[in-house]
Amino acid sequence: MTKSELIARLAEQNPSLYHRDLEQLVNTVFETITKALEGGDRVELRGFGAFSVRERKARIGRNPRTGEPVNVEAKRMPFFKMGKGMRERLNK
Repeated sequence: MTKSELIARLAEQNPSLYHRDLEQLVNTVFETITKALEGGDRVELRGFGAFSVRERKARIGRNPRTGEPVNVEAKRMPFFKMGKGMRERLNK
């Protein structure tokens, strides 16, 4: 599901709300989660899951085309852990 599909579904379920308001709401939620992760915070949505940031160490990778070693810098990666409620709903 894309962001525009999510907004369209929310509009179907809430016909009294304007499409532009729903779009702004979805953008605000995603922006708030992104800013929290940028600041190193963890975002937990009960029953859904938790977003956090994991540190990846620098390493030596390999160019798949040539096989030559390549230095890969350390980086921070977003991580999502599914909540118990979501896992139970998916595995019924």
